[in-house]
Amino acid sequence: MSKTRRATHAGSWYTNDGRELSNQLEEWLSKATPSYSPARAIIAPHAGYYYCGACGGHAYGQIDPTNVKRVFVLGPSHHVRLSGCALTETSTYQTPLYDLIIDQKINEELNATNAFEKMKIGTDEDEHSIEMQLPYIAKVMERKRGQFTVVPVLVGSLSSDKEKLYGSIFSQYLADPTNLFVISSDFCHWGQRFRYTFYDKSCGEIWQSIEALDKMGMNAIEQMDPVKFSQYLKDYENTICGRYPIVVLLNAIDVLRRNGNGHRMSFKFTNYAQSSRCKKTSDSSVSYAAGALLMQ
Repeated sequence: MSKTRRATHAGSWYTNDGRELSNQLEEWLSKATPSYSPARAIIAPHAGYYYCGACGGHAYGQIDPTNVKRVFVLGPSHHVRLSGCALTETSTYQTPLYDLIIDQKINEELNATNAFEKMKIGTDEDEHSIEMQLPYIAKVMERKRGQFTVVPVLVGSLSSDKEKLYGSIFSQYLADPTNLFVISSDFCHWGQRFRYTFYDKSCGEIWQSIEALDKMGMNAIEQMDPVKFSQYLKDYENTICGRYPIVVLLNAIDVLRRNGNGHRMSFKFTNYAQSSRCKKTSDSSVSYAAGALLMQ
């Protein structure tokens, strides 16, 4: 078993030159207004940085690393069928900036619930949804290098019962102010190549219809309502690839609200973008959104 997960998408999805990457991330972060800081959780996109790096900066710009000791990264499984969640078996994750240390203690705690599978190294290294968050995490946590750990979680296609189960498990960690949650998700994948061509002509052009559709879902997330978001997904079948990690977060928030633990919580999206503006049915695009959860 390999103890290190290689940065397999470096050099293709983003530059593998550490200095160039650091400068890129710094530039994107400098354009973000930290209006929702310090975030306890963020939603950030996971496409190639050429497409979504700028949008991601608006999510990561809400992070204050001062009190963060642990970063949970929940990403959807793109290549392997999973009905639950899976944890890494490695001890470090490589990035072109520096290696991130896996939190073995938390992995043991999660494994003890018997609710988690283990990722094979091939599955781990094939999956981009987690990897695309790692350089940004390394960058925003730079001054805490060696003083924080990461908990990567691969999230499968969950039943509503499992969405609630994982929400309940993660709620205790979300309540801890030394933990940060990164939820990895792109939004609408539109076009014939994605087999999704919903178009409400009353919105204007196709790209405007896509934006209106995405913002309906973003509104449900901002209301922190897992039932409303799940119903929206059923009604419109929007191709949000991180839908399950998002619903797990919403269920974790819901548990804390129901427990009446005194936290005041609010969620806000700070940026929205599309890879291109679709104007005809032969076009295609992927949408990206940056959002942050505040807990006081």
